[in-house]
Amino acid sequence: MSAHFVSLLDELRRRSLRMASAVEDMLDEACEAVLRTDHALAQRVIARDAEIDAEEVEVESEVIRLITLFQPMASDMRLLCTALKVNSDLERIADCAVNIAERARHLDTRSGVHQNSDLRHIAAIVRRVLRNAVQVYSAEDAQAARQVLGEDDAIDAFYGQFIRKLAADAAQSPEWMAAHLDILSIAKNLERVADHATNIAEDVIFLRTGQIVRHQAR
Repeated sequence: MSAHFVSLLDELRRRSLRMASAVEDMLDEACEAVLRTDHALAQRVIARDAEIDAEEVEVESEVIRLITLFQPMASDMRLLCTALKVNSDLERIADCAVNIAERARHLDTRSGVHQNSDLRHIAAIVRRVLRNAVQVYSAEDAQAARQVLGEDDAIDAFYGQFIRKLAADAAQSPEWMAAHLDILSIAKNLERVADHATNIAEDVIFLRTGQIVRHQAR
């Protein structure tokens, strides 16, 4: 391939990584908005959604343009396919962060449910998993990506336990049902973020090895 194509490919990769970093920041801020009941921070997360949506469209358009113009093969084609798939997962993670922030804006803090230690725990785990997924995407490290995949089952199990405990707590304090539903939505969005982070790790494995590991037992 020409030096011009290589330069365009490098710029696309840098752009994708900048978007990944921005989305990671959005999730961090959304979680902090919940845990600190910071409405201004929540609003900032929500305001950034349009920026991510626009960037997703731009990245997708550039991937399609490069495929059409240069008809790449082998590893270059895998890189473009990976960028396209990661682009979609990043936009969906941003949507989850916005959903979390929206719940944070009207969470009734009198209930105290937002101080739930299990919520803090699952938020910390999911933030770490996303951070690791972005790092392996940046490094194109298939071995580290497999370690990210290994955390998904643990998150799912903890999420199941969290929901059962939350339901029991809600039954004991029905006056705070709305607050418990907000926390349920926050936890569900966190679980979805972990799923999208897992998808990114799977895409890194495909990028480096050509192996498709989706839907395989782990």
